[in-house]
Amino acid sequence: MGERILLVEDEEKLARMVELELKYEGYEVEKAFDGRTGLERALSGEFDLILLDIMLPALSGMEVLRRLRREQQTPVIMLTARDTVVDKVTGLDMGADDYITKPFAIEELLARIRAALRKRPAQAAAPTNRLCAGPLVMDTDRHEVEVDGQGVELTRREFDLLRYLLENKEKVISRESLLDHVWGFDFVGETNAVDVYIRFLRAKIDERFGIKLIHTVRGVGYVIREE
Repeated sequence: MGERILLVEDEEKLARMVELELKYEGYEVEKAFDGRTGLERALSGEFDLILLDIMLPALSGMEVLRRLRREQQTPVIMLTARDTVVDKVTGLDMGADDYITKPFAIEELLARIRAALRKRPAQAAAPTNRLCAGPLVMDTDRHEVEVDGQGVELTRREFDLLRYLLENKEKVISRESLLDHVWGFDFVGETNAVDVYIRFLRAKIDERFGIKLIHTVRGVGYVIREE
């Protein structure tokens, strides 16, 4: 199976042309036509490389890159009609791996993709569908949570919040980051939503089973630590 590439480009004709060329070369390709959708798909971690336009609706390519780099180091090649030195330096300083200006020859793009893929760090073992912390086990495929073999009923939001904390076990996650990743970047609502749902999780897990997994770091956020 070929490497998976995410193409975030709002010019649909160009996106289709690039998609066809990449597929012909053996890559698997998924397209997104705005920055917000592109960021959501990029954060899934399912791609080996991202081709990212700068001028995008909903969320600019630079902002997509900035938010992506807070979470992962998937290779990113910027695609743009802007050929100024400032734009190139900004993109590279923010973590882009390469930069190509439209219009470009497909052969050059393919060469840059091959080069970026060669520079990737060695892939770790395929992620498991089970996340664990002490006696707690989450099966992300089955959408199930157990503590000491006993099932825990969670709402979708509670499950997503717990999953993000488990994926970052032993790391302190800020309320802002939890809101971004669990509620979404365009969330509008009470700012204490994270605290409310943390209380729900503690009642269903920590208090019910007499354990201490979900910890508060005052002034920062929350972290899951094994006892």
